[in-house]
Amino acid sequence: FQLSPSQINDILRAGELSHKVLDLNGKNANSVLRFESNQLASNTPIEDRRSAATCLQTKGMMFGVFDGHAGSACAQAVSERLLHYIAVSLMSRQTLEEIELAVECMKPVLPILQWHKHPNDVEYREITSQYFESLRVYWQHLLDLDTEPGFSLEEAMICAFQRLDSDISLEVQAPQENESMRNIALQVAFSGATACVAHVDGVHLHVANTGDCRAILGVCEEDGTWSTLPLTRDHNAFDEFEIRRLKREHPRSEEKTLFVNDRLLGILMPSRAFGDVQLKWSKELQHSILENSCDLEALNIYQYVPPNYHTPPYLTAEPEVTYHKLRSKDKFLVIASDGLWEMLSNEKVVKLVAGQLTEHHMQKPQLAFEKPVNLGYMHSLLLQRKNRGIASLDQNIATHLIRHAIGSNEYGEVDQEKLAAMLTLPEDLARMYRDDITVTVVYFNSETIENYYRNKE
Repeated sequence: FQLSPSQINDILRAGELSHKVLDLNGKNANSVLRFESNQLASNTPIEDRRSAATCLQTKGMMFGVFDGHAGSACAQAVSERLLHYIAVSLMSRQTLEEIELAVECMKPVLPILQWHKHPNDVEYREITSQYFESLRVYWQHLLDLDTEPGFSLEEAMICAFQRLDSDISLEVQAPQENESMRNIALQVAFSGATACVAHVDGVHLHVANTGDCRAILGVCEEDGTWSTLPLTRDHNAFDEFEIRRLKREHPRSEEKTLFVNDRLLGILMPSRAFGDVQLKWSKELQHSILENSCDLEALNIYQYVPPNYHTPPYLTAEPEVTYHKLRSKDKFLVIASDGLWEMLSNEKVVKLVAGQLTEHHMQKPQLAFEKPVNLGYMHSLLLQRKNRGIASLDQNIATHLIRHAIGSNEYGEVDQEKLAAMLTLPEDLARMYRDDITVTVVYFNSETIENYYRNKE
């Protein structure tokens, strides 16, 4: 476990991403101030993915965390595609017509998203054209509706999630000449991913969740105390609503077999996810697709029909959407894969972020210097700062959360030895002690939010 503190930091900080929203002379005052994100792998390669983008046609910002299982293929595809589907669902008829016309005339298409990516974020370059074609078929479908699409944000998110999941299922059934593209389509459909996506536009916050990633708000009350507002429910065997929903959708004879050992059909922890067609398709369809496929073992796809598989689909990608109107006391949003929540409670996460916020606030020069500033005064200021232990380790709050998630001892303090041990676990063991962790923290601009209510008055 001989990792030096600087080696530990190098490992923890490798996936850091941060983005500050530009304020154009207060004209385009965004309710998002900045966001910070990071990932730490347990699986090799990591199965989690994340996305962040500004929606160029609707001006909203979107943040997504995607937790893959049975490989990273599905999480990868969903992270590349889902925000596009949401953006298209929100477009006016006129914008959709302009984009369609540009494609028909082979002219440049209006950009849909401005991505905020990490240099290491991978892309499925070879299949981009097919993804674009599927997206185009979707917006053509919206244009065929003959009326202004006019989705509410909640409807747009639900429609986008379900449409993308349906496309993932259809693409693997379509005849495909190119073997590499067919293999990717197979891996995407037969692996799976849960997803949590937030859309922020002014004071309007919508969070769509499918599975067991989680989103919470950090709220600073008037007396300075912090509270936690959960915005999602974990969709799994521990949720009464999910158990009731699945029982409603399947015959009474299956009540005892829907969840076995707290897993859906004894196989899957989350009860909602993208992909995982082996829990959605009929046995016949699975068989016909897989028997025509080449080396399934090389693709990590195993033909396995669970016992008690009678009335598929057992799994859905339909999200639950929560709406929250931001208030000036709502300071930040945390979205993370379950790797974080298995280690830290909602309250602990808010406490850690709030602590860092307070610390950064104290670090800012408080401009209330006595004038003229003499050396003795500066010296006393520096001593105060030193005594407060301000030399904070992490500039990126997501890194700070990951450090605490894997390195905290029973007193809630980071133990360097434990941290080193957790980061040097051999591949086959790492997964037993920790999951992949992905965290994105979005900070809100309280001033902009206050101005919104002031202007309303």
